[in-house]
Amino acid sequence: MTKRFISAMAAYAFLALLAGLTLDNAVLHLNGFTVDLRVAVWLLLGAFALKTYIAHKAGW
Repeated sequence: MTKRFISAMAAYAFLALLAGLTLDNAVLHLNGFTVDLRVAVWLLLGAFALKTYIAHKAGW
C-alpha cells in the first residue's frame, strides 16, 4: 500500500469521526422523509473510500 492511499483512508476515517461527534441530532426533512445527516455523511464518505480503494487496486 502506498503512503498516499493510507493517508486518504485516514482522512476519510477522520472526517467520519468528526461527523459522528458533531452531527448528533441533525436531521433534514425532505418531502415527508426524515434524513439523519450523520448517516448521510457516513454513506457519502464510504462511497468516496470505496472509489479510492477501487482506483488504488486498478493502479490509477
